[in-house]
Amino acid sequence: MPRRTAVALVAVTTLGLVGLGGVAMAAQAPALKTAPQAAHPTRHTCSAMPTTPGHFTCFAEVQTDTVQAFVAAQANPAGLGPADLQNAYKLPSATAGAGATVAIVDAFDDPKAESDLATYRSQFGLPPCTTANGCFRKVNQTGAASPLPKADAGWAGEISLDVDMVSAVCPMCKILLVESNGPDNSLFTAIDTAAKMGARYISNSWGGSESPGQDTFDQQHLNKPGVAITASSGDGGFGVIHPASSRFVTAVGGTSLRRSSNARGWTETAWNGAGSGCAAQSPKPSWQHDTGCARRTVADVSAVADPATGVAVFLTFGGNGWSVFGGTSASSPIIASVYALAGTPASNTTPASYPYAHTGNLFDVTSGSNGSCSPAYLCHAGTGFDGPTGLGTPNGVAAFAAGGSPPPPPSNHFEAENAKLSQATVATNHTGFTGTGFVDYANVAGSFVEWTVTRTAAGSARITIRYANGTTANRPMSISVNGGAPVTVNFPGTGSWNTWSTASVTVNLKAGSNTIRATATVAAGGPNVDWLELA
Repeated sequence: MPRRTAVALVAVTTLGLVGLGGVAMAAQAPALKTAPQAAHPTRHTCSAMPTTPGHFTCFAEVQTDTVQAFVAAQANPAGLGPADLQNAYKLPSATAGAGATVAIVDAFDDPKAESDLATYRSQFGLPPCTTANGCFRKVNQTGAASPLPKADAGWAGEISLDVDMVSAVCPMCKILLVESNGPDNSLFTAIDTAAKMGARYISNSWGGSESPGQDTFDQQHLNKPGVAITASSGDGGFGVIHPASSRFVTAVGGTSLRRSSNARGWTETAWNGAGSGCAAQSPKPSWQHDTGCARRTVADVSAVADPATGVAVFLTFGGNGWSVFGGTSASSPIIASVYALAGTPASNTTPASYPYAHTGNLFDVTSGSNGSCSPAYLCHAGTGFDGPTGLGTPNGVAAFAAGGSPPPPPSNHFEAENAKLSQATVATNHTGFTGTGFVDYANVAGSFVEWTVTRTAAGSARITIRYANGTTANRPMSISVNGGAPVTVNFPGTGSWNTWSTASVTVNLKAGSNTIRATATVAAGGPNVDWLELA
């Protein structure tokens, strides 16, 4: 059954402002009222969620009965426009973002991307953004202007939504559209290309299922310090998808955004279609401290995604003009553009951590849900951090700027830094622990491993390892604690990635030591080792 949605009609006026390169630009005054809401059916523009790892779909959703032919200037397309988004999220869109490049990574080609973008920007009084003036650039997955991938009407809807949202939020930003050959791992080649071409903000409005070995893959393609990479959390309700599940990206959830008579002028609730939950493959980043998910939690932040309160988009290839779009495909480019308004990310930092250092600069979304789960915060919005909306939605740009420090972990919880693993021992100093146990992670010879270390008595510690082997073979591991004699732990085969088993060993500490420092090595010669340290 199609999701039922509603549409808001907005009044538009213009004010003269100076835009990029001194070009006069017009900014909308805030919409003053909304028309009575009516239900509308929607459809996804791309194919259904694939189940094969390494295959992806886009998350653009469009109302099917509100398509309008081209409307004359000053008319009001249905859906939220630039002024609405800028007002709702208190953004400095008229004064910030000049010179910044926001990259959009999508599959296939939209042959009308530039001309449709021109119509959108003209309609809302935004300065032209064209190939000729250097504002817009479209390339294939290797960065060349040709040959472009084959055209696809479904992904064209996604592309139009994405470039229109960059225009709405950061009209002075440049737009780099990188089109991959298809909805597969070539999308990650396109991400690499966008970064190589200088984009410091990269939006990804697509996703697929998680898969074993994913974190190593993410290390290669998504671990880009100083680059803000955003990814949609998905439109299927409670559940986690990749790449939003990666610890290297800002996972963007979704809300329903409506005008209100309150002080802000808007209300937001968690959209019931937004994805959220606990990742199966990616370790928890050091700045996340929720205790109901031992691994990476989705989402980090959010923005409007509900097609019922959707955004205006102009589309002619695969569409007939103005339409109302939604999905977390809308919220990802919105957040990428907010990062661009906030300024250049600091070198050697992961911008996904920034909102955790500025939680007071976000609108907290406290109601709505996307399913049933335990613990409840993973699928129900509430005060503070939650799954569907993360830390909240933008209240200005301060939460997306470098600077500040994420809050420390609770005193009874240890957070792993999860340094990149290699055949050589990697020493990572973990501090701030005062409790009785901690959790860390390592990929060991193809097995995902969760460690729990608990003090059992002075001078000893019990290490319990929860693992998923994925093979029928035994995988022995040698563990040495604080330079003590190695102890072998066997990982009996399970033959399934979905079956968890445990193995335990008691290890001795040096006399007088209050630090557990365990070195783990795969006896069979696997590539990964990890340090565990309790201080």
